[in-house]
Amino acid sequence: MTETTDRQMEHRRMVEAILFASEQPLSPSDIAERMPEGVEVEAHIEALIEEYSTRGVNLVLVADKYMFRTASDLSFLLRKEVDEPRKLSRAAVETLSIIAYHQPVTRAEIEDIRGVTISKGTLDVLIEAGWVKLMGRRKTPGRPVTYGTTDEFLIHFGIESIKDLPGLKELKAAGLLDTVDVALDKMGGMPEPGKSTEDEEDDNQIDLEEAIAKSEREAAEKIRQERDLQGEEIVEEELQAAPSASEENAAVEEPINETTQLGLLL
Repeated sequence: MTETTDRQMEHRRMVEAILFASEQPLSPSDIAERMPEGVEVEAHIEALIEEYSTRGVNLVLVADKYMFRTASDLSFLLRKEVDEPRKLSRAAVETLSIIAYHQPVTRAEIEDIRGVTISKGTLDVLIEAGWVKLMGRRKTPGRPVTYGTTDEFLIHFGIESIKDLPGLKELKAAGLLDTVDVALDKMGGMPEPGKSTEDEEDDNQIDLEEAIAKSEREAAEKIRQERDLQGEEIVEEELQAAPSASEENAAVEEPINETTQLGLLL
């Protein structure tokens, strides 16, 4: 009995060591690959979760994988404010939100929800950050690519699964969504016509991605107009070069008249 208990404790220490040394969250199957055959990994994980529940670090489940994380009530000890060298643009934040709440979603659906065209660079930034990935292709005409969030997205924002994203009620309760009246009160009332504050001017600035998309649309429209104009000129030249109906009839009648005259002479 003692030998069995000692063996179980040794296996638990092994599971603990593997989780502690890993830089990424691990699933039970990942841990089992490094353990002796026949070890009940999930049972040891449950025991470790209970054991670490009152300690400074907790064993938590994130995206169906396990990792050690500082206890939430002690997070203030490790908080450090730094200036981010790179911030997501408004277009990128909106795109990421749409993907998170509507995945799998296509580019056309994202543009339809936002109401504006997004540049390819916006999705590239999110994919490069490791928060968005290609999910596959929609079984519809054109086979459009669909996008979704990654496990890194869940880990970065501390979410166990997509189902834990805050809903409309939670966002309103947190003050992130306000009614029009409340928003106007916070802004100091309805602005007078012809006047604008610095904040309003900042809000009215067009994002770089939207400016690029607008430029691409204008260039495409200019090319299409030039092609239409060239097509009209070609058609006009062909019409001028083609003989008229009266000329064709005259050309046909001339041999007939000569033949008739020759017959009369004979």
